[in-house]
Amino acid sequence: MKIYLDYAATTPVDKRVSEAMSPFLSEKFGNAGSLHAYGQEASAALDLSREKLAGLIGAEFREIVFTGSATEANNLAIRGAVKKARSKHAVTRPEIIVVGTEHESVLETARDLAREGEARVSIVSVNEEGLVDPREVAELLNENTVLVSVAYANNEVGSIQPIKEIGAAIREFKGAGRVYPLFHTDAVQAFQYLPCVPSELNADLMTISSHKIYGPKGVGMLYVKSKSAGIDPVITGGGQEFGLRSGTENILCIVGFASAAGIAVEVRDEEGERVRKLRDDFYGQIKASIPEVKLNGPAFGDKRLPNNLNIHFQGRESDELLTSCSINGLAVSSGSACQSRSPSPSHVLVSMYGDKKRAAESLRITLGRGTSKEEVDRAVETIIKIIRNRKINAFN
Repeated sequence: MKIYLDYAATTPVDKRVSEAMSPFLSEKFGNAGSLHAYGQEASAALDLSREKLAGLIGAEFREIVFTGSATEANNLAIRGAVKKARSKHAVTRPEIIVVGTEHESVLETARDLAREGEARVSIVSVNEEGLVDPREVAELLNENTVLVSVAYANNEVGSIQPIKEIGAAIREFKGAGRVYPLFHTDAVQAFQYLPCVPSELNADLMTISSHKIYGPKGVGMLYVKSKSAGIDPVITGGGQEFGLRSGTENILCIVGFASAAGIAVEVRDEEGERVRKLRDDFYGQIKASIPEVKLNGPAFGDKRLPNNLNIHFQGRESDELLTSCSINGLAVSSGSACQSRSPSPSHVLVSMYGDKKRAAESLRITLGRGTSKEEVDRAVETIIKIIRNRKINAFN
């Protein structure tokens, strides 16, 4: 029996999403830029998808910019802000503020700009819950700050940041009539479980990913506040996506993305409560049998995503545990899928605890729509036996 417990890495495509996409695999194959009937059909599907996503997050039609991934959307937000600040607003030494626990697509993009001499980067620390103090962000703001990027919810420990408060502090500093600083939030992990309305979060830019919400891979989106005018494109060409992201639109996946997003919002509260109970039960059983384990990140409650569980197994290397879990049919991880092949321990856990050993002895377990009570019980049994060094084979 194989059990998938890595839903923060990716999710299977919902059957309803597959059905919505199906016509665009064959008969509805037109290019949305073409003027004939095939192109008009594709263009209509693009418009409907954009309109749907805009409605789901309380945005305007033209504020939805489709990209090839959330990584690309994050790059567009960060590089695009720096590019425009330098070229159009005469900011000679742009500054970026990011959090030390951000996804690699944010951290590495910021570091790359720093290496190139395009921007200065300030990295905000977090506490042992993985949370940022909005006052620390406010203290770093200055006249050269062009962008602040803070993930709504962390992909490894599920910490839910005080986004509204951070956004409010940035807005107060900026005042009326100024373009910068822009506030960007990566809501990739948050969208499935938390309301993501940019106007309520005080966000100018917001990233969402399709494959994290039971949609297809290869498509993401960036919300761009229409009145901010604070970013330039980083991919140029035919001027698609209101001039912010050139390239023939991936209609097939955009249609799937919009369908998945609609379903995610529809089931958000009910599914959140269901996986929360399963997650709590999972950790309760582990803790009862192995009292020395520790929870990484916030305590269970409103500061943590309901499907996230990150456990420190003292004295057991995560690489060894991952191998044993995989052999016995459990799909879990030690952190971000983007860094799973890296020999370095999780930068998120190191940022939180300053302890590489703890980071190298931890597993991330994330639940999803396919997770059942039976799977939880079987997974717990398997992990307990692995920790106790018993030889088992979960396929038997």
